[in-house]
Amino acid sequence: MFESTEHLELFTDMMSEGFIVIDNNGTIQIYNNKAKEIFGILHNQQISHLKGKINDGDIVIIGDNAVGKDDGGLDSESLEYIGVRDKRIREDDVLIAVGAYKDSSVKPVYICKGSDEVKNALKMETKFLGIDIKVVIDLVNKIITIEADGEKYSMNYVRYIGHLVILDRATKKMKFYQAQGYTARGEGLKDILDGKEYMAKGENSEFLNVIGKNVFEIHKGCKTIKEFYDVAKGENISYIDEFKEINGFPTMCTLIPVDKDGKRIGAALKVEDISEIKRVIRERDDALFNLEKVEKELHEEKMLKELFPNIIGESKKMNYVKKLALKAANTNSTVLILGESGTGKTLIAKAIHERSRGDKPFVHVNCGTIPDTLLESELFGYERGAFTGARAEGKKGFFEMANGGTILLDEIGEISPPLQVKLLQVLQDRSFYKIGGQEKIKVDVRVIAASNRNLEEEILKGNFREDLYYRINVFPIWIPPLRERKEDIYPLVEALLPAICEKVGCGRKTLSVEALNMLLNYDWPGNVRELENILERAVNLCDGNSIFSKHLVLKPNNNENFKISDIVPLKQSVAEFEKDTIKRTLKLHKGDKKKTMKSLGMSKTAFYERLKKYDIQ
Repeated sequence: MFESTEHLELFTDMMSEGFIVIDNNGTIQIYNNKAKEIFGILHNQQISHLKGKINDGDIVIIGDNAVGKDDGGLDSESLEYIGVRDKRIREDDVLIAVGAYKDSSVKPVYICKGSDEVKNALKMETKFLGIDIKVVIDLVNKIITIEADGEKYSMNYVRYIGHLVILDRATKKMKFYQAQGYTARGEGLKDILDGKEYMAKGENSEFLNVIGKNVFEIHKGCKTIKEFYDVAKGENISYIDEFKEINGFPTMCTLIPVDKDGKRIGAALKVEDISEIKRVIRERDDALFNLEKVEKELHEEKMLKELFPNIIGESKKMNYVKKLALKAANTNSTVLILGESGTGKTLIAKAIHERSRGDKPFVHVNCGTIPDTLLESELFGYERGAFTGARAEGKKGFFEMANGGTILLDEIGEISPPLQVKLLQVLQDRSFYKIGGQEKIKVDVRVIAASNRNLEEEILKGNFREDLYYRINVFPIWIPPLRERKEDIYPLVEALLPAICEKVGCGRKTLSVEALNMLLNYDWPGNVRELENILERAVNLCDGNSIFSKHLVLKPNNNENFKISDIVPLKQSVAEFEKDTIKRTLKLHKGDKKKTMKSLGMSKTAFYERLKKYDIQ
């Protein structure tokens, strides 16, 4: 029916797109090399195997990302061949299974999850009949990898796929593995498990000749192929460059009826593989998403720095604290700030106040420094004559003084249980009576509590009321100790040192690299407050413009665990310290070599010699 088919084949094999022609019976007349590449009919797998078929007892390994939907036709009957009889397995489930073909004496090993239960990947590792087997279904990168006895067999997919590897029971060697184009070769999971013979793979393997075969033998019954067949039979359908999926491959198709003397004799289908284009687009989208994410993070860091200029620290942990502080400032909820002494709880409280009620009063009450007998009158005030020694005119309490603004109840864990009861009442309805007063006073006040104690432990000890804890723990913020964010030491020194020099009344001083390195290696039990005190002491001890390690008075580190085996030659120790110091200084100056040389007081020649010597990038 189609004349000069041989010449047409030569011509179409030169095309960059796939080209398939069928007659009006659905018989393939032309199937060019590009089409064979797209659908995996031309294959040159590196791992070879002979043709054959599955035998009883052979070891079967299956990875399926959507049971019942893959074009391999895997179903419950097929799974029974390897002993998997589980009614809980549903269509669309993600399945990994290993079993012995038609051997009921061997118990299968399998794992099955609903598609909504598997976020990124489903994995299984097992030892089956003495063979180490590992299967990974990567739903993100769309690849299934089966590893048996150290050999890997991977299959990429677009939507749904069933991957299969068969090992010979006697030799434990691979005798068949699934590869691209298995649909065209009639080697789907169900075909193989039903006992159909499979073709060989490798350079010298037989070639699948599709010419003269019915198109449905090669492409099963997908919608596009049925449409192709209907056009060949006489349907008047045609289109140009439409997206279609054939054998699980995303393609761009053009369908053309073929007529002769006014009679339909077949149809032609031009196919362009767009899976690579889709992959590139996906990679580009991922790159753009990551770029936007980085830009957003940089914008957030810049914004947080501008919003909270007095909170020094650019570590991830401190940026998280700033983010929480910003969220807290946008609400009226009670905030509980937790952290060791000297971490900056008051600073965070002031920052929240300035962002939310900055034009109103901020009252800081250190509950730990006021005697318990006086704390109640200080918090709530008193009327004239309320007690012996009371002022004649009475007194406003801290809550009344903070009306409209913020009150910081610092070291709230120090308040006695009886006073906690009254405080709880105030927090519940924002009203109270002065000592000796008869009139209820209502206040609009933002409450921020702070503590360096573990209040949950204090509850267990009976020192802190549980109901008060839940009342103040509406919006908790934990500030990490300085030893957990040592990358903040350098920016803290940069911010604190000029202010200390101005306070002491001396000229500007700088911190030497050896002194900075000493600070970085210190444990900081007193946190930022201790750092500030140590710097002030160093400024007073330093006569020149540079602060050296001899000016830093630090508490001795615990060296009880230092052993003879820890001692290294002095030359090695000095070299390690020198290398570490250069790397730290480079990092502090964000890789700027000129600034690093200047900070270290090194010549250019000596500096570059050290970089080469210590292999510092």
